[in-house]
Amino acid sequence: MAARRIIVVGSSNTDLIVRAGRLPLPGETVTGGDLMTAAGGKGANQAVAAARLGAEVCFVGRVGKDMFGEQARQHLAQEGLDLRFLVEDGEAPSGVALIVVGPRGQNIIAVAPGANHRLTAGDVQAARSVFRQADVVLLQLETPLETVEAAARLGHEGGRRAQSLAQGRAQGLVILNPAPAPTQALPASLLGQVDVLTPNEHEAALLTGEKDPEKAAAALLDQGVKTVVITLGEAGALLAASPSKMVHIPAYPVEAVDTTAAGDAFNGGLAVALAHEQNLEAAVRYASAVAAISVTRLGAQPSLPNADEVTTFLRQQSG
Repeated sequence: MAARRIIVVGSSNTDLIVRAGRLPLPGETVTGGDLMTAAGGKGANQAVAAARLGAEVCFVGRVGKDMFGEQARQHLAQEGLDLRFLVEDGEAPSGVALIVVGPRGQNIIAVAPGANHRLTAGDVQAARSVFRQADVVLLQLETPLETVEAAARLGHEGGRRAQSLAQGRAQGLVILNPAPAPTQALPASLLGQVDVLTPNEHEAALLTGEKDPEKAAAALLDQGVKTVVITLGEAGALLAASPSKMVHIPAYPVEAVDTTAAGDAFNGGLAVALAHEQNLEAAVRYASAVAAISVTRLGAQPSLPNADEVTTFLRQQSG
């Protein structure tokens, strides 16, 4: 298949990871293994995920003028990303995430956002020409909300829009992964620009006040989102195209090692599948396979599979 164009606006972090026999309780110190340093950040993770799956990816973001920023730029360039709009910020450090991983792959994470919180609407506008050519625009919430809104608006206006998402045509889609979990409801001005919203179960509950995923999906649809995909971890995903049309898609059974980038792997896979105009259910199944492979490996970007690995995995699952 010909490569599809995806633009990702988001964060770039350096992940500092320690595996431990169990996650520490508040105020407790536990002894872990060796420190692992890996490239991360939800935006960069999703951009790398899409690139490894064969997409042409442009990444819009900010890094500091420091060692972590230079390493991030070099790594993302090696992954084949278009970095014309990755800004080097001389006034803020690069983002860093501190991650402790438990024995079954669960984790706790604290993030120092640094330059990510200085990504501006102007940075997004500078990439306007790329938005006009995008098949999919992929966004998260590790950068300022006004920047996310500007990117969603530009993607909605400038992308090659689909005639019908319900029929599986997906060019010009805006996908928003509302992570980290927002502390308040997202504005209607943003949700109205979103074609596919991809919260996990916790994020969906925070956005709606509904703990039941189906009720949360219905509430999000009522807020103006065209399609909702709620990821449910080991329980799979809920695809909601309308309040009366919801499909539960089971997860692929794997032995998890580290779930740090599972959501990012899912979103990168979903963006690529929809860019290739797969129907929604098929796209979610493909994204689930990408996420399933990622949790069997340690680290964020190091865990992300390539297209051949996903094809092989799906063949094994169907066999």
